[in-house]
Amino acid sequence: MKKNFMPPFKKLEELREHQLKGLQWTVAHVYNGSLFYRKRLDEAAVKPDDIRSLDDIKTLPFTTADDLREEYPLPLLSVPESQVVRIHASSGTTGKKKILAYTKKDIDDWVSFFARCYEMAELTPEDRVQIAVGYGIWTAGMGFQLGCEKYGAMAIPVGPGNIDMQCQFLVDLQSTVMCCTASMALLMAEEIQKRNLRDKIALKKIIFGSERSSDSMRKRIKDLLGLEDMFDIPGMTELYGPGTGLECSKHEGIHYWADYYILEILDPDTMEHVPEGKTGEMVVTTLCKEAAPLIRYRTRDLTRLIDHQCSCGNILPLHDSILGRSDDMIIFRAVNIYPGQIDQVLSSIPEIASEYQVIFDRREDGKDYMTLRVERQQEIDASESPQIEKRISDEIKKQIMVSCDVDVCEYGELPRSERKSKRIFDNRP
Repeated sequence: MKKNFMPPFKKLEELREHQLKGLQWTVAHVYNGSLFYRKRLDEAAVKPDDIRSLDDIKTLPFTTADDLREEYPLPLLSVPESQVVRIHASSGTTGKKKILAYTKKDIDDWVSFFARCYEMAELTPEDRVQIAVGYGIWTAGMGFQLGCEKYGAMAIPVGPGNIDMQCQFLVDLQSTVMCCTASMALLMAEEIQKRNLRDKIALKKIIFGSERSSDSMRKRIKDLLGLEDMFDIPGMTELYGPGTGLECSKHEGIHYWADYYILEILDPDTMEHVPEGKTGEMVVTTLCKEAAPLIRYRTRDLTRLIDHQCSCGNILPLHDSILGRSDDMIIFRAVNIYPGQIDQVLSSIPEIASEYQVIFDRREDGKDYMTLRVERQQEIDASESPQIEKRISDEIKKQIMVSCDVDVCEYGELPRSERKSKRIFDNRP
């Protein structure tokens, strides 16, 4: 069985040549196969033959989540329906779901680059991979499982939740890898500690995604479980599903699969390219996706390109972890705040645990107030809370330029989640 799922390119020039061919193919494919895209390209006065360099991507129109909802139920379809072998949908909870169609080749491509994720995480065929994410119409479970089987490791498709079964399989099947959200990983780590199971399990690595995780949260999970390593995995239904990149063991950023899509980082207000290394919105264009290709799709995710090659030597470029979403920005007293900024501040305070809540209220005086609820580390005495509260308040003021109230509570007092933890509560009218 083939165990090398990395691209064959040795030089960046070869990768760029591949990207240009993929971009040219995609533009021609959608122009000839999709009424939606043909109309957009005609409005932008762009024909397939106009794409002669990678820089010509700037002439292409943008696509948004609204386009997917408006074209429901099979948006962006660029092949005959008879070639569609599967559909998946996003996990959005409002309005019509974003449904994406897949051809057989789309599925094969997705499974192959997902196997690449396991290769980058340095798994072996002897690994046992416990998959604790959602199955069904969502992309998560199917992607993790098929990629695992393609790579040749053992898949244990438990699905989300069911802590008793998760613990039982960790012990009985000696799972070595777990795939889940970061919130689920923390919940499992604390549960394993409570049940005194750490010496009875063989867990070495966790691959987690679907939500942002702070450095302190990752450290807590790793310490509780005695893990060798943890890996952040990005992805979205629109772009096949999870598995569109992975951290390597150097943890200098997330390698993204630039042989399958072009990643642009743009200013979300002007939609112009930001300087390399600066934060902006991820905009993606697929290079070989058949059923529902993406042309400059606005993901709303915020990150930055990392302007150097990873020290691991892999040619695939890097982007940073996700800071937040451009549509998740909170305006508080005329200051723009992203959840990731709060993560970064709190991760620098060793006396507090990883779970927190940010609460915004408007009081009777008509002013907005921000309250941070955080947990003390288990070994920290309650008498130290006032000093911790002041330190957090000072750091928030210094780094984010806003004032806040801080409430330090007992470890374990804030709720845990098997899926994604809700941390921002905006109660303002």
